[in-house]
Amino acid sequence: MGRRKRTSAGDDVMALVALLPWWAGVGMAVLSYLLLHALAQPDPPVPLQPGQVGAFALRTMFKSVALVGQYVLPVLCLVGALVSFLKRRKRAGLVADAGQAQRADALDGMSWHEFEMLVGEAFRLQGFAVTETGGGGADGGVDLVLGRGSEKFLVQCKQWKAYKVGVEVVRELYGVMAARGAAGGFVVTSGRFTEDAKAFADGRNVKLVDGPRLLGLIKQARQSLAGGSKPAAVADVVPGSGQPKCPLCQSAMVKRTARKGANAGAQFWGCNGYPTCRGTRQIS
Repeated sequence: MGRRKRTSAGDDVMALVALLPWWAGVGMAVLSYLLLHALAQPDPPVPLQPGQVGAFALRTMFKSVALVGQYVLPVLCLVGALVSFLKRRKRAGLVADAGQAQRADALDGMSWHEFEMLVGEAFRLQGFAVTETGGGGADGGVDLVLGRGSEKFLVQCKQWKAYKVGVEVVRELYGVMAARGAAGGFVVTSGRFTEDAKAFADGRNVKLVDGPRLLGLIKQARQSLAGGSKPAAVADVVPGSGQPKCPLCQSAMVKRTARKGANAGAQFWGCNGYPTCRGTRQIS
């Protein structure tokens, strides 16, 4: 997915700060002002010695830059913090709306940027650290980079409503994963995947997430945060095995025991693809 090209250093600073929590941007604004304000203070007058003119001119120029920067840089940080705050509210609203949707058609009314924000927040709810890369270009079309511990996962977002995501997209992501040493990858779409795409991903560390599975992921994550994962319905059980399907990747699940937290010692259903997939369900 494309991005608007930034045209100035100020835009880059604001964009960088916007990737951080809003309170971090406010803290950077305060810290940058205090630091630059101290550097901008004039030196006590001293007589110049021969050969010191160049150093004096350089120091004067540096202090002039600090004098202006003590106001400009904090403002840029505060604007970035505001953008971060507004994006956070936007993501929360998108997740709330998606969590209440009954059909994947609810994703069709989103812009590509809103869809990418929703996907990022869905993975963040699953415990991943999420970085937006900008998509396209030299990064191989990767829109999100997920982190958990020392492992890295790549995500491509495809809000394609009119046709299915083909095998070329999945094969491209798989190649980028190998080149960048990623532990796994996800292709997420608001629509569907072709049978060729599913066949290529089968047995590889690439998970395909279509619209219904994305909504299931969001609902499952919100239910977990609210106090527990939802037990599997009869339709969500793998035929002939008695094992429930993962709400994210539809793989069979296995019984696990929580090792820490308020539910330590309790059993639950965990995705067989863990840690690439962290789908869970309650044991009814």
